[in-house]
Amino acid sequence: MKQRWKFHLSRRFFITTTAAWLTCVTAISQEAAIAQDSETTSKTQKLRQEVVDRGLAFLAKEGQSDAGTFSDQVGPGVTALAITSALRNGQTIDDPMVAQGLKALESFVKPDGGIYGNGRLKNYETCVAMVCFAEANKKGQYNDILKRAKEFVTGMQYGEGPRDPSDPWYGGVGYGGAGRPDLSNTGYLIEALRAVEAGPDDPAIQRALAFVSRCQNLNSRYNDTPFADKVDDGGFYYEIPTTKIDPSTSDERYTPNGGLRSYGSMGYTGLKSMIFAGLTKEDPRVKAALQWIKDHYSVEKNPGMGSAGLYYYYHTFAAGLNATGTETLTDSEGVEHDWKSDLVVELAERQNEDGSWSNDNQRWFENDKNLATSFALMALGYCK
Repeated sequence: MKQRWKFHLSRRFFITTTAAWLTCVTAISQEAAIAQDSETTSKTQKLRQEVVDRGLAFLAKEGQSDAGTFSDQVGPGVTALAITSALRNGQTIDDPMVAQGLKALESFVKPDGGIYGNGRLKNYETCVAMVCFAEANKKGQYNDILKRAKEFVTGMQYGEGPRDPSDPWYGGVGYGGAGRPDLSNTGYLIEALRAVEAGPDDPAIQRALAFVSRCQNLNSRYNDTPFADKVDDGGFYYEIPTTKIDPSTSDERYTPNGGLRSYGSMGYTGLKSMIFAGLTKEDPRVKAALQWIKDHYSVEKNPGMGSAGLYYYYHTFAAGLNATGTETLTDSEGVEHDWKSDLVVELAERQNEDGSWSNDNQRWFENDKNLATSFALMALGYCK
């Protein structure tokens, strides 16, 4: 009996000791994993700050003209993007580059409330300028400019009157007003309106959401265009044709069955726009967009476009994922990605020796160092 009792005591002691040991080992392993993650994050943030500092130094020393502008031959758009990228990466309105840039940008404010150059890109230039002035508007000094600019851009949007809500172009806006609307400009409009503190239920934002939803390859009640079910992959396309298309004219844009191909920069623009318009991750449109993104995850290319528009893609990539609060996501092969870390490393590798970024693919003017650098820095601003 005593031997049996001793056996039970020994067994209980062994089990208790082993359990305590396993608990200790687990705790140590968890602490080690947390420490390793912290170390990785610290290294990533150090790298991020290094490449940001070099990029900002390039813009200040090489990119900005004596007049305070950047690439002013194409209007005020690049100036607005460059100054926004500086403000979002820690620079203040007292920084010489920022102060000169803001003053230069004010010179483009027109009597009609728009902020643009020759008028060809009225919506785009005004929207990016609004975002810039909103970032700098800590003391309310740009309130009047922003109020009038908001009235200007919403006045160019297709609403009741020019277009019926059943019209596929309803809610959209193009580069300069009348004419074909597109997802990129409509996305810029939504972002500008949110920057001036318009809520998701703002009528202009809700009109824009109708257009954005029709730019999604999703067969649902939100897309009543003839393209909704031809691809149906949850991605987004740039524009909605209103005349008959010939798929053979562009393999890049059209599928053989007459569908509109989804591609990366529009995918993230669509996602960001929907979140800014008040949709949540439970909405079927957002779910489908996130699934497309997981299926086409990349920081090496603009999915569907390769190197074309790559830096614009980096900006929409970061802005879209940041808007959803996504920290990590799993790609189609089951690999989990810390997208901020992936993006920081990729942009560090792509940075030129002078601190700038540029794209060998000249499409959409990304061979302009000021433009590519501004997009890269704006993307890095979301990676803090």
